[in-house]
Amino acid sequence: MKKEKATYRSYLLRLWQVKKNGEVGWRASLEEAGTNQVRAFIGLDDLFRYLVMETAVSHSAQEEEES
Repeated sequence: MKKEKATYRSYLLRLWQVKKNGEVGWRASLEEAGTNQVRAFIGLDDLFRYLVMETAVSHSAQEEEES
């Protein structure tokens, strides 16, 4: 059985600043609605990479929807 990508996502996003060695950065966590699964990120780049990966639509899925 093929797992289908959901067409809807809902998250609670938490952001906070941290200071380390005089540098200020951001940390983040996403809590997925419905499952309450929490993912932590050490920076905004990691958070954005995750969101891009989670929302990527494969070419075959696009073709199926267009048919």
